[in-house]
Amino acid sequence: MTRSSAMAALPWLVIVAACAGLSVTVRAADLPFETATVSEQTVAEVYVADAVIEAVNRATIAAETSGRIEEIYFDVDDEVKKGDVLLRFNDKQQRARLAQAEARLREAEARLREAEAEQKRVAGVFARKLVSQSAMDKADANLKAAKQRVAAAHAAVHQAREQLDYTVVRAPYAGIVVERHVEKGEMARPGTPLMTGFSLEHLRASASVPQDVMSAVRKIRKARIFLRDPLQPGKRIAGVVAEKVTVFPYADEKSHSFRVRLQLPEDHAVYYPGMFVKAVFEVGSAQKLLVPAQAVVHRSEVTAVYVVDDDDRVSFRQVRVGGRLINGDQLEVLAGLDAGERVALDPVHAGVVLKEQRAGSKAP
Repeated sequence: MTRSSAMAALPWLVIVAACAGLSVTVRAADLPFETATVSEQTVAEVYVADAVIEAVNRATIAAETSGRIEEIYFDVDDEVKKGDVLLRFNDKQQRARLAQAEARLREAEARLREAEAEQKRVAGVFARKLVSQSAMDKADANLKAAKQRVAAAHAAVHQAREQLDYTVVRAPYAGIVVERHVEKGEMARPGTPLMTGFSLEHLRASASVPQDVMSAVRKIRKARIFLRDPLQPGKRIAGVVAEKVTVFPYADEKSHSFRVRLQLPEDHAVYYPGMFVKAVFEVGSAQKLLVPAQAVVHRSEVTAVYVVDDDDRVSFRQVRVGGRLINGDQLEVLAGLDAGERVALDPVHAGVVLKEQRAGSKAP
């Protein structure tokens, strides 16, 4: 199979990185520019997919008690720390219920002390056989009932304190507010949405891959994330390496594609939930003939390089190149060059030298 037919058979594969190192760069003594030797190298092949950034921690906080909203301290786009107070309810009803529960607890404890004293007195009389067994049983039952009433009163106090705590709504984790569902003065009931937010510390990218590359993605589990297509010409932008690649074990019934999640590192600086990015999955490796991208020039519709022979003679040669390397500024050579040939890394100076050599050869 020829090099061009091999690339046509895999339209979704592009070169991602050279695994055996860059081409050897030398500088000839009589040439004002450096050259690199074209060589075959082992490179990784990848599949590029569209992806969307998601927040791992995203939550909508809902009311857990009833009351009127008294204060709201944060709004949309505000950053919050873990434990920050987001809003407060009017807590008069909750404080009144707590006071009632605490009063019932004190009453139950007093009844318990009374029952303990009564049970102790009856037990002493029963020991002298001055009261019946039924009187002793009744005293024991009253003591047990008093203890149960104290336990119930403690539970009521605990519940009342929780309801009071619910009037102060705090952030469950550090993040940013993305939506506020209520206004100051509104009446809220348990389950009423209050605020929605997410954490920027833990992000992931969600993508879909077709079933013909799913096995390779699951086996290799290596991927990078870019803000835009890294194979497009123009200014290069560095991607981030996914810390974890999770492949869902089932395909979508309509598209027959598999969903994949890529965990972003925590030290990222430019990614936010909802952003459209490119996910680059490594799916294999192959031997490719590579040339430094800086050696390739474009003249109208012609793509070419300046080739330097063993006698340091420069020639302008048309070539056909494939995909740009994502890790490293190299291109795959499909036609026009052979391994071992040297190319100029500075096409401008190489063009000047070529003109000088041509002029010298025409001089008498």
